[in-house]
Amino acid sequence: MADKKFVLAGVMGWPVGHSRSPLLHNHWLKKYKLNGAYVLLPVQPGRLTDAVRGLGALGFAGCNVTLPHKVEAMALMDSVAPMARKIGAINTVVVQPDGSLHGTNNDGFGYIASLLEAHPAWHADAGPIAVLGAGGAARAVLVALAERGAKDIRLLNRTDTKALELAAELGAPVTALPWDVRHDALANVAMLVNTTSQGMHGNPALDLDLHTLPRDALVSDIIYVPLETPLLAQARARGNPTVNGLGMLMNQARPAFEAWFGVMPDITPELRQAMETSVRA
Repeated sequence: MADKKFVLAGVMGWPVGHSRSPLLHNHWLKKYKLNGAYVLLPVQPGRLTDAVRGLGALGFAGCNVTLPHKVEAMALMDSVAPMARKIGAINTVVVQPDGSLHGTNNDGFGYIASLLEAHPAWHADAGPIAVLGAGGAARAVLVALAERGAKDIRLLNRTDTKALELAAELGAPVTALPWDVRHDALANVAMLVNTTSQGMHGNPALDLDLHTLPRDALVSDIIYVPLETPLLAQARARGNPTVNGLGMLMNQARPAFEAWFGVMPDITPELRQAMETSVRA
């Protein structure tokens, strides 16, 4: 490589030690023989402004932003991509050549790419979609599905008011339904999406009866620890096609890596294997 400049990037969160992003980005840095590193940036909530504003001074090309900083970090940007503005949070900071900070959100891109990777024939307008959860991840998924042409999205959240507020903010095609009708809300859907933390390692399983879910409906869970949540295991047992959250994690990282290091990386079987092994460890 002619340019020997060392490029730094990382992931900013609190806590952040569990992140698989360093494994992902450092794999690509090695694969493409690039001079740089991707590191953990544990930043307490009260220190976020100092940390974000210091990126350029420390020689960082940018960073990923994860919980609990995604919303607050957006207010610290000099410019924000339209998709991130729509989602209401950023997950990537890019330090521009003039030192200004640009915020983007690649979660929606990563989510759609993961669906198409697992099921190339998938279409957002194949039928109604049920989405569980109304947090930041749900926002990214809802905006991405609507942008892809989804016509009918049923949003359900344990706190009904949060779902109502989010549906009112996003507008068509999102409609909020009460949590207590969640079992019946699965009737005639083409896809079911879980964006809640229910079923994540250490959390209780999602309380959802799949009896009304069509057996050809795609069941998507954005959790990747474990790789197969109780929801996905239940769906697979009844014959539904499924997709876990690992593809979303890997695909959202691709445009960020390109913005920092100048190469759009590939997701190879070798990388997927390394990530799956890390998750199972």
